[in-house]
Amino acid sequence: MSDDAVAGETLATVPFDAEKRATELAILDALRSVVDPEIGMNVVELALIRQVIVGETESEVKMILTTPFCPYAGSMLAQVKEQAESVLEHPVKVTLLAERWDPKDAGLEW
Repeated sequence: MSDDAVAGETLATVPFDAEKRATELAILDALRSVVDPEIGMNVVELALIRQVIVGETESEVKMILTTPFCPYAGSMLAQVKEQAESVLEHPVKVTLLAERWDPKDAGLEW
């Protein structure tokens, strides 16, 4: 059996969790209040949020920045954590990924 078939079977057996998806969407909605001060757009619109992982006792938001040396990084990470935790009743870890941001991901052309 090929790896694709195994992966397909695994995905097919994982049931859709509507409650977890609703929580992920609520977190993304809360994150819309976190604005990049240099660009004036929120982290969701800018496609800086790469993944939201909702767990039972701890969750994680994986994100990138518009530039590796963003002077507002600390503030934005703290705001993302605060807004995500406002939706959940447990701690949220914010992980900064090393991916490079592309304005095209946000539908921007500069």
